[in-house]
Amino acid sequence: MTKQLTKIALLVSASLCATAAFAEVNEGYIFDARGNVVMSGAGLCWRTPRWTPAIAIKECDPDLVKKEASPAKTRAAPMEPAVAAPKPAAEKVTLAADALFDFDKAVLRPEGKSTLDGLLGKVKDIKLEVIIAVGHADRIGSDKYNQSLSERRAASVKEYLVSKGLEPNRVYAEGKGEKHPVTGDKCKNMGKDHRSNKKLVACLQPDRRVEIEVIGTKQ
Repeated sequence: MTKQLTKIALLVSASLCATAAFAEVNEGYIFDARGNVVMSGAGLCWRTPRWTPAIAIKECDPDLVKKEASPAKTRAAPMEPAVAAPKPAAEKVTLAADALFDFDKAVLRPEGKSTLDGLLGKVKDIKLEVIIAVGHADRIGSDKYNQSLSERRAASVKEYLVSKGLEPNRVYAEGKGEKHPVTGDKCKNMGKDHRSNKKLVACLQPDRRVEIEVIGTKQ
């Protein structure tokens, strides 16, 4: 089944897709297919987890780029006290879907909300650029159903974070269905792929997850 990639897929896969494609430009920023820096609705450049002040570009971070000395000046400018550049902050956490939702559901449980509240507590310590929520499902059920379930779960996470005060354009949600299992061959030959197979359901639990990535700079 054809699964369309969204703009956020490029953002989440910055090191694998967009950044790799334009590594010769600058691996610290996300670039589109034309080689232009991807910017948010607020005019901020999207950075990758590899960004450091040392590879800042004038288009995005003019204050961090060293200004070229004017050839007309013959005397060295007085040294100014060094100002510590903001430190990039990138954190990726993987939450078990079963800890956020009931089995085969996309409505956040009270325990799931508490888990996200803990994440929001950490966000307060950084200047947030973007939070990316990616939902995943196990292989039980059809591809179409699992894709929809993963999208609905990611959307529920976004909806909750926005309800807590985060700007909607700072939170992106995407579902990847069953395409990226983490159990590998661990759960093979365990009987019928059906929810009634309790042993298989338990084995596939790690595949039912929501990956949340927080990107920003420390205050």
